[in-house]
Amino acid sequence: MSCTGKTGPYQRQVERWLGLRVDGRQSAADCRAVRAFQVSQGIKPAIGFAGPVTWARMQYLSARRSPDAAGRCPVRSHPVACVDLSRQLTWVQKGRKIVFGAVPIRSGRAGYRTRAGWHKVYWRHKNHWSTLYNTPMPYSQFFSGGQAFHGVYGSLNTTVGSMGCVNLSVPDARRLWSVLKKGDRVFVWGRRPGT
Repeated sequence: MSCTGKTGPYQRQVERWLGLRVDGRQSAADCRAVRAFQVSQGIKPAIGFAGPVTWARMQYLSARRSPDAAGRCPVRSHPVACVDLSRQLTWVQKGRKIVFGAVPIRSGRAGYRTRAGWHKVYWRHKNHWSTLYNTPMPYSQFFSGGQAFHGVYGSLNTTVGSMGCVNLSVPDARRLWSVLKKGDRVFVWGRRPGT
């Protein structure tokens, strides 16, 4: 695929993250650098566009060590599954200790936003099949109506969001399954870019 000449909505942030000259305008050199990052991270299409998927991946890479450095997820003595929609990340913390993640997610698209606020894991089904969307939802852990953490086959790195669920890679969903249990609390905040 060739490089795009279009300036993306996260151009300045992506330029800053890559150590490029920050001017907010897409140059051929910017496009090559962004495209190289996208290829290295498996982001498709890898055309050098500084869009929400590329920026979310950069935020994930920056947040892996201390995902709650901003203190947005409430600290409790029990486990809390933290879902940061703005950065498209989830992790579990008990007190200030991170016991799972942070890992990248894909949350609800426009019109199907993942509901913010406090929730509780109320039902778990390891080999769930959605009759509504006719698709597998491995390692489903439901926390708000029909919204659940669950694995998806294929890439999370798409511009299209979920139908409200918090999608994880299947290996991450499997690991989260072993961390959470029925009754554990979930705290969701922020807003998925583009919704």
